[in-house]
Amino acid sequence: MSQLRLEQVAIRYGQTTAVHTVNLQVKQGQIACLLGPSGCGKTTLLRAIAGFEPLSQGSISLNGEVISSAQHTLATEQRKIGMVFQDYALFPHLSIADNIRFGMRKQSRKAQEQRVKELLALVNLAGYERRYPHELSGGQQQRIALARALAPKPALLLLDEPFGSQDTELRESLAREVREILKQEGITALLVTHDQHEAFAMADEIGVMQAGRLQQWGSAYELYYQPHNAFVASFIGQGRLLSGRLQAGNVLTSLGELTYAAHEDLAGATVAVLIRPEHVKLNPIATQRALITSKIFRGNEYLYSLQLNPQESLLALASSEEFYSIGEQVGVELAPRIYALVIRDAN
Repeated sequence: MSQLRLEQVAIRYGQTTAVHTVNLQVKQGQIACLLGPSGCGKTTLLRAIAGFEPLSQGSISLNGEVISSAQHTLATEQRKIGMVFQDYALFPHLSIADNIRFGMRKQSRKAQEQRVKELLALVNLAGYERRYPHELSGGQQQRIALARALAPKPALLLLDEPFGSQDTELRESLAREVREILKQEGITALLVTHDQHEAFAMADEIGVMQAGRLQQWGSAYELYYQPHNAFVASFIGQGRLLSGRLQAGNVLTSLGELTYAAHEDLAGATVAVLIRPEHVKLNPIATQRALITSKIFRGNEYLYSLQLNPQESLLALASSEEFYSIGEQVGVELAPRIYALVIRDAN
């Protein structure tokens, strides 16, 4: 059953459209994510779900009840939605216990104390009841913010760039921790982030947004290996697009002929072919040559940028033990049995 449903949702400010006709569903107990660059409309959409932004078109439903439409907006406090923000928004003058019980003021004192105890154990901070936010690390404060949002048992939890103030390594580990906590509680959640590593670590399904439009909705695997268009292909992971032409069940590229799978007849069509770094092999005896234009050391491997011809480039991964210099010509070939990932619209 869908916990959250958006149908034909559009948000406009005067003549400017911030969100264009978005449709999506988040099932009960699922963790979803809106992923995209700054200004793509993902936070605007999250704010609309929370009740902070009115809709110009369409509707938002939670547990089958319409909570927003172009004609009506249910007040934020009546939506049974919890929120976790990037800056935590903890009350500095309140203890950790009082911060967590803030959203449970209508419950009995005994019920509040029991829930605080449960949540502190859940976020691995048992015994921190009497401490204050300034006594905790950033990661600990984030977990307390999560506990406070979970305290009243919301129907939906919204997370707005919740790990943005943490360093890169901590963000990914926090995302995994938060995922485990939400799964234990059975909470349906929607995360907004620009960081695909956070999205991959936390979400069951991910929606990639660009310029106010939902470009694709699917699992991390689907976004990486089956992108619907050139934007998703370039935004998710790393890779380069080569031009190709489909002919007799294969696609012809400057790197040779590749097998591909398609659900429609694209014979003769000009397409783009996504080549990931792991698909490219550096081989000194390969006949196809490329110029190394840059390289990045990554410990056990280098990431090389290669100029294949004046119009096309590639990325390649190679062991640190295989050392190549910038400006060197190297032989390149594709890994055996690679299937071409064909994108019809390269624009």
